[in-house]
Amino acid sequence: MTTDLHEHDRRDGADDNGLGALSGLVSHTLTDHVPTLYAPASGNEITAGLFFRVGRADETLATAGVTHLVEHLALHRLGLSDLHYNGATANAYTLFHVTGSEEEVVRYLNSVCAGLRDLPMERLETEKEILRTEAAGRGSGPQHRMPLWRYGARGYGLSSYTELGTWSLTPDQVRHWAETRFTRDNAVLWITSDHVPDGLDLTLPQGSRLHAPAATSALPATPAYISGDDGHVVLTSVLRRSTAASVFADVLGRALFQDLRQEGGYSYTAEADYSPRDAGSATLTAYADSLPQKQDAVVGGFVDTLARLRAGRIEQSELDAVRGKLLKMYDSPDLAAALPSYALSLLLGHRILTPEQHRDELNAVTTDDLREVAREAWAGALLQVPGRDVDWAGLTLAPQYSESAVTGTRHQSLEDDEVTLVIGAEGVSLLTPRGPVTVRYDACSAMTTRPDGARVLTGHDGFSVTVEPTLYRGVTPERIAAVDAAVPPQAVVPMPARDPERVPQPRRRDPSTRSSRSGGALWAWTTALWLVGLLAAVWGLLCAVITADEASAAAPEWDAVTGVWILELPLLFATWKIFAARRHRTRA
Repeated sequence: MTTDLHEHDRRDGADDNGLGALSGLVSHTLTDHVPTLYAPASGNEITAGLFFRVGRADETLATAGVTHLVEHLALHRLGLSDLHYNGATANAYTLFHVTGSEEEVVRYLNSVCAGLRDLPMERLETEKEILRTEAAGRGSGPQHRMPLWRYGARGYGLSSYTELGTWSLTPDQVRHWAETRFTRDNAVLWITSDHVPDGLDLTLPQGSRLHAPAATSALPATPAYISGDDGHVVLTSVLRRSTAASVFADVLGRALFQDLRQEGGYSYTAEADYSPRDAGSATLTAYADSLPQKQDAVVGGFVDTLARLRAGRIEQSELDAVRGKLLKMYDSPDLAAALPSYALSLLLGHRILTPEQHRDELNAVTTDDLREVAREAWAGALLQVPGRDVDWAGLTLAPQYSESAVTGTRHQSLEDDEVTLVIGAEGVSLLTPRGPVTVRYDACSAMTTRPDGARVLTGHDGFSVTVEPTLYRGVTPERIAAVDAAVPPQAVVPMPARDPERVPQPRRRDPSTRSSRSGGALWAWTTALWLVGLLAAVWGLLCAVITADEASAAAPEWDAVTGVWILELPLLFATWKIFAARRHRTRA
């Protein structure tokens, strides 16, 4: 049912729906309380899209995939069809879109909303398996790990992870997600038509417009860098949404292409992209590929190009070339083609500009504006380079280890004497020669569990600790039970049993390596025992001499005698501890 906008404004207030910003731009109304934008397009068919302000970033790691599941379930009843339709789940939104005749579009949208009102839960387990199969066949590009390193295992970082919820989500959880997120007040509809088709039934539960989730951070300092695969250099940064920032992305892309491909001949692909993240922020992504023997040159050229732009060495011709290309879009604006962008801005709460306002803002951008955006981009940059340090460029290596470890029971690795698992009351830590990796229970995004006792804990910061009872000494069922009791129930993801052959077993050690390591360690403990033991013996002899002298004196100073003997006690204790440790090494 289409509601007259002015009647709705009188009842609910014109500012509540945000459609006022579109007056004079595209036609708009309310259809069953859903804001609806429409403008005619050429051709006999029409296209429509139904946006919802919910996506992967709204989930938790333990429920990851719930939005995708709702999308699949809502589309199931459409079955096989020649109609061109699909659904898409992004970080901050979900979109159902279709192209066809007016009757086909109405039938599709009505079916989607009917599916959302009554999800076919008998299909839940089947759709879970379909999503897992889809994920297994989906390749991960060179940028796949960037969200994880920037945001951690929450919010926008979840796009780097598998959809763990496809193993454990219950019908009640999925149904509740649909009822509270896929609502009429959290949606926007757009249609490429000069009118809203008759017969639409977008009846959905009442709810509220949800703001995009706040961004988390796993980077204590930026600009930062991480190591990645050979052949790829990737930079991401978060910018304030602006016309100048979108222009800068094009300028950066052109500069990288010119410097790395045309002049240097180091890369085939060198480009940059600007993508809105939420109402106020956007993600800048820059990428260049290379052959293994050219990687150093690509990294250096990449950094130099950004340095040039930050220094303000941007030619007016570079800006004019980009601006000219963008202005052509508004010479004869295609309002129907702009509908998805307008609808998404309305959904996210971002300002909506008319074509004339776009032109004015583009014409106002200066090279000084671009320099400021370049500096902002560098200040928040995360650079992925192929296995090399770039400290020389003023970047800081992203944290590879946790700041501290927990205390608790210690379980030595059966594969490496230098690695120890610690299970404590506050969390778990893996102690390695280079540093600890810690996941605290109160900051655990998810813990997967296996019937054989295996546990994988992932912290909000993205660090992960795997507890395999078969790989560590003394990890008893009681210790596993202690971990299970401490992790918040909402973070637990039960996984199916593994084939016994897939349960990891300690790797067989190289006897010569083990002998070498053991011999070196034993020599060190023996040396320490001799040094500390000799010191204890010499000090003990000195104590005996002092005691004898004082005993023969006319007025013995027994306080001094007591003091020197007290100093002997720590030396004796240290000698005993080193002896015990050496004996343990000898027996191991």
